[in-house]
Amino acid sequence: MSKNTTSVPEAKSAMNRFKFEVANEIGVPLTDGYNGNLTSKQNGSVGGMMVKKMISEQEKMMSGR
Repeated sequence: MSKNTTSVPEAKSAMNRFKFEVANEIGVPLTDGYNGNLTSKQNGSVGGMMVKKMISEQEKMMSGR
């Protein structure tokens, strides 16, 4: 059972769109549904880039830009 849950349930679809957007940007062939054909490195790169972008956006907001 996955403990990976969204704090705000309404944000789930936005996070899913963001995941696919990031995967497309970095060239990871992510599909809707099962992605067991992808390597851990590919999957990790998507999550890592998502976090990097979210942190960057938050820093911009905090600095007033």
